[in-house]
Amino acid sequence: MISNLLIQSDNIVGLNYLLDNGFRGKIDLVYIDPPYATGGNFTITNGRATTISNSKNGDIAYTDTLRGKDFIGFLRERLILIRELLSEKGSIYLHIDYKIGHYVKVMMDEVFGIENFRNDITRVKCNPKNFDRVGYGNIKDLILLYTKTQSPIWNEPRKAYSEKDLEKLFSKKDKNGRRYTTVPIHAPGETENGKSNQPFKGMLPPAGRHWRTDVETLEQWDKDGLIEWSSNGNPRKIIYADEREGMRVQDIWEFKDPQYPDYPTEKNAEMLDLIVKTSSNENSIVLDCFCGSGTTLKSAQVLNRKWIGIDQSDLAIQVTKQKMNDIVQNLFALKNEYDFLDLTNTKNKQQESEYRLAVAY
Repeated sequence: MISNLLIQSDNIVGLNYLLDNGFRGKIDLVYIDPPYATGGNFTITNGRATTISNSKNGDIAYTDTLRGKDFIGFLRERLILIRELLSEKGSIYLHIDYKIGHYVKVMMDEVFGIENFRNDITRVKCNPKNFDRVGYGNIKDLILLYTKTQSPIWNEPRKAYSEKDLEKLFSKKDKNGRRYTTVPIHAPGETENGKSNQPFKGMLPPAGRHWRTDVETLEQWDKDGLIEWSSNGNPRKIIYADEREGMRVQDIWEFKDPQYPDYPTEKNAEMLDLIVKTSSNENSIVLDCFCGSGTTLKSAQVLNRKWIGIDQSDLAIQVTKQKMNDIVQNLFALKNEYDFLDLTNTKNKQQESEYRLAVAY
């Protein structure tokens, strides 16, 4: 079993190191939050992350100066390597903003195949702003989800019902006060000589439809009090709210940025927990090659996944190490449970140049 691994390097070097050292086809989940082609520097001043800045004040966390086709080329080069690292059941979530995201999607369609595109997830990132500008206020960015194949890991995510959800979706109550709703017991389409086309309580399904299950099951539902009969004799299946796991997660997420981040690109930890739970299993390897503050790695660690993080910024590595070392799990602090690899020396800078020449689609 591999050790968790934190690599300091340009991620071209780090990704090729992984390909050369047995990780090809072994990564089940990649989450990346690359630069957004904003054209400036992000800094940390007095120990706190600040917004984009072109000034010389504060320590530069990372630069974001590539624009247009140069940025797309920069990202494409890395995504080609990521595709080779993904397992056959792997997924990639790429976090980007609205100004460049749709160009990125076209490029990702080429790299991963448009048939493997799953979602353009809208992430509400902040409260509404009242800036004086021509255009609507921007409170969201987007996450592009692709899979390596048609059979990815997928642990269906659910979220708990709110009181409003319960009132809306389960508007009825039984004699014991349990909330419920009802659904039809027939579905579109006819079957010939099948068990779902037999009489139930002397009635056949409506024309052009069939029972959702066999008649024996319908009889058992009715015996158990799980069929509600309308005043005109129409049967419907009872669904109780307290027997449901929650609502299926949709493609609009409200996971706002931390109010006082330790690193400029730090994202909501609950969002990363959701992604890691949904698209990886225990002991899967999770990769973030723009790992920044290490939030992805922390989610992987506490959810019992293996993880690999790559970043070339000294500040990113410092913040990530601190975050990982501060994790408390099973009453013991996480210490020395990952390997650190520095690939920033002169030899590896030469290798980086060679790798850039060797990368081809």
